[in-house]
Amino acid sequence: MKPDLVSVEALRPQSMTELAETFAIHALPADRARWVEAVAPVAAHVRFVQTTGFSGCPGDLMRALPRLEIVAVMGVGVDAVDLAQARARGIAVTNTPDVLNDDVADLAMALTLMTARNLALSDRYVRDGRWKRLGNQALATKVSGKRLGIVGMGRIGKVVARRAAAFDMTISYHTRNPADVPYRHVPDLEALAREVDIMIVIVPGGPATRGLIDARVIAALGPKGILVNVSRGSVVDEPALVEALVSGRLGGAGLDVFADEPNVPEALLALDNVVLAPHVGSATSETRGAMADLVVANLRAQLEGGTLLTRVV
Repeated sequence: MKPDLVSVEALRPQSMTELAETFAIHALPADRARWVEAVAPVAAHVRFVQTTGFSGCPGDLMRALPRLEIVAVMGVGVDAVDLAQARARGIAVTNTPDVLNDDVADLAMALTLMTARNLALSDRYVRDGRWKRLGNQALATKVSGKRLGIVGMGRIGKVVARRAAAFDMTISYHTRNPADVPYRHVPDLEALAREVDIMIVIVPGGPATRGLIDARVIAALGPKGILVNVSRGSVVDEPALVEALVSGRLGGAGLDVFADEPNVPEALLALDNVVLAPHVGSATSETRGAMADLVVANLRAQLEGGTLLTRVV
């Protein structure tokens, strides 16, 4: 008899087929309010949960699964998992780091370029015929040689820095403690914002970083500054960001994440100095495949009593 596995949010079809060879899969409905009710018939037997960084595994769902051994997350962020309960109960939590570093770093640079060079606006300018009617649009901002501040210097932050160095950017960074990197550490986040042209945010989500990029930091970036967020929407004070962009007190923003996804503040949709993406940092077929493979490998390792590849808790 196959062991029971709760699938909070499905992986790619190939990976779900692989899991089905080993596990009896119980898929949850899209409505989060029904998750506990949905698992009730098998809750006493479930030892495995497969989920994503976005959906996570909330406390009520974990409490409904008394034999739970592992929550395998597809994604780096585990802030949507009840980590305190996992630690208290000895439940393993795994994620999928490293395999997505390149894609997220690529997107961070793409958003930087698109925002500074007005590329999303330029695309619309051509498509709706304004180029023919009005001629060339206003000049944009150069990226090469600019001063870049990176908030977070973990795995992805280091890859972002390497890409930025190829653009001859002067790189500084903010973390709680200095990292082993050849860039200048700035312990005061507001001070970092004052001295850079572009700020890229790539830190974990969760209570420790909630609202880290607040109104003071945004104001310090100033009317020519650009903010790029490829971490979590919770890291930025979204109302303060919207107000600064609408008023012109911030020059522009490239955003892949939002506070209440998939809901995006209406005011942002009308702004030409903002580039919006639907949380696609790791969204390439190659990387999503590698992430799914890692989830499957961790679940099988837990089942077979082996060593987990990427344990967070």
